[in-house]
Amino acid sequence: MRAKAQKRPAKPTRKLRAAKEPRRTARRGRRVDPAARKKAILDAALTVFAERGFGAARLDDVAARAGVAKGTLYLYFKDKETLFEEVVRGVVSPVLERVSALASAPDMPFDKALEALFSMFEREVLGTKRKLLIRLVITEGPRFPRIAELHYRNVVARIMPLIQKLARRPAARGEVASEAIARYPQLIAAPLLTVVVWDALFAKIEPLDVAGFLRAYRRLLTAKPRRSAS
Repeated sequence: MRAKAQKRPAKPTRKLRAAKEPRRTARRGRRVDPAARKKAILDAALTVFAERGFGAARLDDVAARAGVAKGTLYLYFKDKETLFEEVVRGVVSPVLERVSALASAPDMPFDKALEALFSMFEREVLGTKRKLLIRLVITEGPRFPRIAELHYRNVVARIMPLIQKLARRPAARGEVASEAIARYPQLIAAPLLTVVVWDALFAKIEPLDVAGFLRAYRRLLTAKPRRSAS
């Protein structure tokens, strides 16, 4: 008897190949750039911290909002405090660069430097999620001194010397009415904090004309010294 010929395995049909292809594509789609994943986690963390406060915020919530597993967070941050500190650094870095550039422009008139500083704050802080960090520190800092310390070390202690440097030149040249502005750079930061607090508490009741308010404050800071009558 003639042996039966063995059947060759059938080639996969187009339909079968098409069914397998999306799976391979999906696997490739799940490959996320580590830097992009870290940025997503930091963005999610800022939102969760702002909504729930530092104490009530959970890493589970951050992971869920970022669309990653909780274990993924620990690949980048060892705990919630480390995550918060990284959020602070990421939020403040672009602002620090701009303030540093202003402080390093010796020929810029003081009024123009303040105008640029206040406009930058209005655009880059008040007009973005960065303002949420300031609100968080104001509300949570007294209960969690550690986050106030982190914010001071990463933000205040780095920005204030730059603002002071910005104010020393006009004070030395006699362009402002008082040298106090050089001794107390908080005088320049004060209206910016006022704007953030007002925006958080009263914006829906009585909106503040931020641009007008900062313009008026700038005029007060740059008022020329009065000449004594001869």
